[in-house]
Amino acid sequence: MPSVKLKHPSPDTISSSSSDSVRLLSRETLRISASLASPPDDLPPPSLSPPDSQFLHSTLRLICCEEIDGRRWKYVAESDGSGRFKRNSVRAISLESPQTPFDVCQEVGSFLRSYVVPEGFPGSVNESYVPYMTFRALKHFFGGAMGVFTTQTLLNSVGASRNSSASAAVAINWILKDGAGRVGKMLFARQGKKFDYDLKQLRFAGDLLMELGAGVELATAAVPHLFLPLACAANVVKNVAAVTSTSTRTPIYKAFAKGENIGDVTAKGECVGNIADLMGTGFSILISKRNPSLVTTFGLLSCGYLLSSYQEVRSVVLHTLNRARFTVAVESFLKTGRVPSLQEGNIQEKIFTFPWVEDRPVMLGARFKDAFQDPSTYLAVKPFFDKERYMVTYSPTKGKVYALLKNQANSDDILKAAFHAHVLLHFMNPSKVVTRKSVEQSDPAFAPMEYEIESRIAESCEMVSTSYGTFKSRAAEQGWRMSESLLNPGRARLCHMNEEVE
Repeated sequence: MPSVKLKHPSPDTISSSSSDSVRLLSRETLRISASLASPPDDLPPPSLSPPDSQFLHSTLRLICCEEIDGRRWKYVAESDGSGRFKRNSVRAISLESPQTPFDVCQEVGSFLRSYVVPEGFPGSVNESYVPYMTFRALKHFFGGAMGVFTTQTLLNSVGASRNSSASAAVAINWILKDGAGRVGKMLFARQGKKFDYDLKQLRFAGDLLMELGAGVELATAAVPHLFLPLACAANVVKNVAAVTSTSTRTPIYKAFAKGENIGDVTAKGECVGNIADLMGTGFSILISKRNPSLVTTFGLLSCGYLLSSYQEVRSVVLHTLNRARFTVAVESFLKTGRVPSLQEGNIQEKIFTFPWVEDRPVMLGARFKDAFQDPSTYLAVKPFFDKERYMVTYSPTKGKVYALLKNQANSDDILKAAFHAHVLLHFMNPSKVVTRKSVEQSDPAFAPMEYEIESRIAESCEMVSTSYGTFKSRAAEQGWRMSESLLNPGRARLCHMNEEVE
């Protein structure tokens, strides 16, 4: 078998080939390292697991920024290799650095301030507020201390021995009952500006709580061994109702006064209430002598109380537009072309609703994560509102319209956003006749798809551009104070991309 001779390269050839290979390998290594190390345009990628080959072809892109009470967030979404976003891939990332002990102390201080000072303090009140509240606190301090001794003295005077331990226990229980009520009053006072936003609703809710507290007090007769917990619970509920009554009293009297006579109107109104209260007390003394059924009597009197309360708040005519009255005004304008008068708008306002319930068809000042689940929907809607300081969208799954406010939005922009949201809700109403053939032939329970949402948003933008000014002028003609709107928008605001905190 003939031998095969292998041709060995010369040392020069080996050296040249090896040098080229090393240079090529170095270039490829640097290119791959740079590709892996360089972040996307907006956000560094998360750590990748080697077997996850599908995620290697996706990137995270910045969608928008949001600010809430000074804290900023950015929303990113995942896109595939073709540049299309994946559904439900929106993520919220805080731009705040980890909290320090000083930041925690500031948050605790802000939380405590929300209980003792009005929103926007000190700019929301004048300079005499601080000394007034300081001396008021001192007055109540001495009054509370004195109340312990007066309560014990009153209990002793009804037959208990001064040195009796039973007398001291009764006095302590009575004071604990009152103290629990004051704690409930303090906690509920944090509702703050809701007493201005939803005055009538809170007023009626407070009267409902007052009757609930009276019912709990009545239950102590059935279970006397649970007197202290039941009495404390009843006192908490009744004190919450008292806070509501006190906080809503002045705005109501202000609506009646035509000049600088609020004090006089308030004094006479309280006098009427006291006279009626005394007459009711005398009436109850008379009927109690006949030993009527306690439950039946309480039920009848409670029905009369709540019916009178409902008619009381309905009779108040307010000039401002809160959410309920704004809804009435806009819906009337969209259906009939006219804005209701002050009397009509106040009568049609829904009273039997609770302001803390967030199940509403229009969410004003909503957060981005609540309004948009898919980034493609946001990017499709965004161009319609490039020249506005707000944007609106519709969620078919939740059946709600969301109005998002930009950080430059002023009071008129908030009004316009709320008006636009109601217009869009009017367009998205399933019972509304839509001109599109594809929709006309669909099922009545048709859920709007993305392209239809975009179409109706475009229609709503066109309608708002031509009708918002007309709505404002007609509302002003009817006497509505548009500049003093109390729509209670959320605190979330969209930020510009170039304002992002690194």
